[in-house]
Amino acid sequence: MKYLLSLLFLFFFNISFASVSTDLSAPSFELVDSYGENISLSNFKGNTVVLEWTNHDCPYVAKHYATGNMQNTQKQAKEEGVVWLTIISSAPGTQGYVLPDKANELTSTRNAEPNHVLFDPEGGVGKMYGAKTTPHMYVIDKKGVLRYQGAIDDAGGRSFWTKNLLEADNYVKNALSDLQNKQEVSTKVSKPYGCSVKYKI
Repeated sequence: MKYLLSLLFLFFFNISFASVSTDLSAPSFELVDSYGENISLSNFKGNTVVLEWTNHDCPYVAKHYATGNMQNTQKQAKEEGVVWLTIISSAPGTQGYVLPDKANELTSTRNAEPNHVLFDPEGGVGKMYGAKTTPHMYVIDKKGVLRYQGAIDDAGGRSFWTKNLLEADNYVKNALSDLQNKQEVSTKVSKPYGCSVKYKI
């Protein structure tokens, strides 16, 4: 009986953290940012929003920032009035976990341009969105509908380490451009690549 109950618990537990679906309303959430403010997704209704899951110690994330690929994508977003939320779901004691001062230092030294860096140490928001890797990207339109989820670009795979990321097909930029031009997003889902999100166990 205990074994059966355990299986049922795992079944429902996994469903509760299922990935979100594109073209449906993005789940709302509230997290604290690196300046101690409570930031809610609902505050940005009327704005296009990008969610970026990150871990600065992940080699994939490091390359995206070292080459300027992530900042270049953030710059386009900023020019189009998009709200950019960088989310850290690394649990305390795991790779990528940082305190607020360190998060702000990383933003400054890397010339990054997020509107907010948000902390999700319990992993609730990351699991709710099904964030699997760093980076893992999501684009939400002005009506609060999820329009894209997946990799930042098509550079994943064996050629990642030798590829010029600024020449990759950038799915996030494409999605933002499609929304800006009031068009259907051409690529709605792609397979994310990078390091696994270091969730609390």
